[in-house]
Amino acid sequence: MAIVVLLAAGALLALVLQSRHDIDREARNRSVAVAETFAHQLGLQPALKTSDPSTILQPLAEQTRKAAGVDFIVVMDTNGIRYSHPQPDRIGKRFVGTIEPSLQGKVHTESVEGPLGKEIQAVVPVKDPAGEVVALVSAGLTVENVSGALDRQLPVILLAIATGLALATVGTWLISRRLRRQTHGLGTQEMTRMYEHHDAVLHAVREGVVITDGDGQLLLANDEAKRLLGLPENAEGRPIRDVPGLERRMADLLLSGREATDEVIGSGDRLLVVNQRPTHPRGRPEGAVVTIRDSTEMQILTTRAETARRRLKLLYDAGGDIGTTLDVVRTAEELAAVAVPRFADFVTVDLADQVIDGDEPAPGADMRRTAISGIRSDHPLYPVGRLIDFLPSTPQARGYGTGRAELVPDLSQAPGWQAQDPPRARAIVDYGIHSLIAAPLMARGVVLGVVNFWRSQKHEPFDEDELSLAEELVARAAVSMDNARRYTREHALAVTLQRSLLPRALPEQSAMDVAHFYLPAQSGVGGDWFDVIPLPGSRVALVVGDVVGHGLHAAATMGRLRTAVHNFSSLDLPPDEILARLDDLVQRIDHDHNQDAEDADGGVLGATCLYAVYDPVSQRCTMARAGHLPPLLVGPDGTTQIVELPAGPPLGLGGMPFETAELELAEGSQLVLYTDGLVEERTRDISEGLELLRAALSHPDRDPHDSCRAVLDMLLPARPTDDVALLIARTRTLGPDRVAQWDVAFEPSAVGAMRSVAAKKLDEWDLTELGFAAELILSELITNALRHGSGPVRVRLLRDHNLTCEVWDGSSTAPHLRYAATTDEGGRGLFLVAQLSEHWGTRYTPEGKVIWAELALPGTPGGGEAVLSAFLDVDPL
Repeated sequence: MAIVVLLAAGALLALVLQSRHDIDREARNRSVAVAETFAHQLGLQPALKTSDPSTILQPLAEQTRKAAGVDFIVVMDTNGIRYSHPQPDRIGKRFVGTIEPSLQGKVHTESVEGPLGKEIQAVVPVKDPAGEVVALVSAGLTVENVSGALDRQLPVILLAIATGLALATVGTWLISRRLRRQTHGLGTQEMTRMYEHHDAVLHAVREGVVITDGDGQLLLANDEAKRLLGLPENAEGRPIRDVPGLERRMADLLLSGREATDEVIGSGDRLLVVNQRPTHPRGRPEGAVVTIRDSTEMQILTTRAETARRRLKLLYDAGGDIGTTLDVVRTAEELAAVAVPRFADFVTVDLADQVIDGDEPAPGADMRRTAISGIRSDHPLYPVGRLIDFLPSTPQARGYGTGRAELVPDLSQAPGWQAQDPPRARAIVDYGIHSLIAAPLMARGVVLGVVNFWRSQKHEPFDEDELSLAEELVARAAVSMDNARRYTREHALAVTLQRSLLPRALPEQSAMDVAHFYLPAQSGVGGDWFDVIPLPGSRVALVVGDVVGHGLHAAATMGRLRTAVHNFSSLDLPPDEILARLDDLVQRIDHDHNQDAEDADGGVLGATCLYAVYDPVSQRCTMARAGHLPPLLVGPDGTTQIVELPAGPPLGLGGMPFETAELELAEGSQLVLYTDGLVEERTRDISEGLELLRAALSHPDRDPHDSCRAVLDMLLPARPTDDVALLIARTRTLGPDRVAQWDVAFEPSAVGAMRSVAAKKLDEWDLTELGFAAELILSELITNALRHGSGPVRVRLLRDHNLTCEVWDGSSTAPHLRYAATTDEGGRGLFLVAQLSEHWGTRYTPEGKVIWAELALPGTPGGGEAVLSAFLDVDPL
């Protein structure tokens, strides 16, 4: 009981000291918390900026102090002058305490003799948004209140100790009585027998047990511990340093006496898991109890599991990193990069040459090195781009032929591989590369190439498990490679089809100087197209269009629309009527596709078109658009403007007419037609693209080709996601020296007069050789206009690449070519016109119609007397 009382007294003293320490710490923590809370109040810093902060801060501080349960809250400036205090007469006086640490932005706690007595206080800084200290806040409690709390707790502590003593006394009596009853008064023999049983169990368990004392001696080691540590039978009782066979790291742990939990220590070929706890055996200096488990097999299993985890992680990463693009070369580079250095030190990808172009490889095809990735760049392997003809004895050729991966554990002992290139093989072995896996890339039963995994840093060669991993990795990559190959093939086919459908060279015409550019999208060929179509009367039509979508269907649809535009242009229709007919055609195409259930999605999802006709004689340009971007007009002075055209719906919607706009263009003006792929991009708005286009075109001194290059340099993206079509045309005029026009009196006698006037004009133009044919054509056309048409009648001759004869009248009745019978007195006029001219036709105007005929100039095929010689069965004069 004396010992218990002493322990209680010691516990009481410790509790009092601990309580005092805890109360003091609690006081400091509460002071800091209250001061920091008050320092971060929203209204504190605005109050500090007022002319009299105390009027706001004093009541706020007192209210907070009472709510927080502290004895004071003092707000002061950076010089320590108080703004608030529980004793108002202290406001405006200097703060009692240390403020320098808080002026540096730190929280400072201390015990001082203040106005309220012995105080425990905390001082915290108040910082503005810039981090500068603008004021200080102090909060705290008096020591009297702190000590009072301890005095109030002391009776409770004494009562608890008394209760504990009573319970301990009663408990000790009860436990002693129970132990005596349970042991039944056993003597030394019985206790010895119990020890023997304990010793038998200790040496029979499958876990090593070691006990040491504080003097560094080995007190006890059971049989399992001796087996695991390799200890002799007489190891017990000897100093740990002198025990033979004990590993140094294990000896250091036993002598340290520190606590250890599941530490892994190597002992010979075993991995031991050691737990150690300090103890006080029989009151002697501190020792330790150590338990030891053999975890060698578990470690092996753990290592295998970790290896499997890393391999699964490699395959998972390969699934996400390989095949990010539909590009064969890029896919090969991704495959090579993902395996270095986690699986191999160097990876090379060799693809059949046809695969790079998108075709299926033929058996025995040569392979081209497509990608290399390695831990170093100075390797002696074949470089990228090298065409390699692997010998049949090489693992690459065998794998390409059989579709099965080949493992070469030691390259220095592989004569079949060395036969490919003996000098390079020696360089590879000397470089340190010693093992190889050649795994074929096979998809859908077709071998596309071979992936080579090379090892140099690890001394162990590749094994069968790594061979299966390589096969799995390459099998996953082969799917992406085949997808990229098929896409490359389809893209090449679409590009070939589209380029075959687009004009390869612009036709000869004198109305405009034209430059053009076309670039298909990288991600898939679209349906953009452009065209320059010569029209009768030295006029020219400019066309730009865009079919929504990508691929072969869009390219084929573009070809159909371009052909239709050519056909409709041959009818010499105005732009709005051509767009209306294109709209009907697109609707029929969509209807035909929708009738086919197997290709319900193959219709024209949308198409836009801009059609413009320029007349170099009148210098007027008539244009209309169907949902297409408006053209840009660059004046001879460099001013640029977007032509305001009625928008019109895209082709295929139907239901709304198209409208035309007519402009008069000064000579040297540039008309710019383009598709949205030029000005629209993900990284910029279309309005920004139009402004860049205007800036690139504001140089009238450039010819269309230079303007085209300037536009492409400024706007063309590196990898366009949509087709880009650009057409720049600079206008020219057909001057008065090449145009002759007369009004014709509406009477038969005017025909002869017009023949005479026309002959004189042809003599002035040195075209006398065409006089007979031109007079005959004009006679027939004027006679038809006077007989079947209505006034007014006009005649116009145009001298350009050919001679054009035009007869205008006010009737809309079109003439028709027919073959007259031998008994007919008339009906042969248009037949003669068709025989004498290269081309002839009719176009309609708002005032009537124009019948025209073109004659080849002398010196050109079909020109001059060749016309007459083909028509008359006589020799040329």
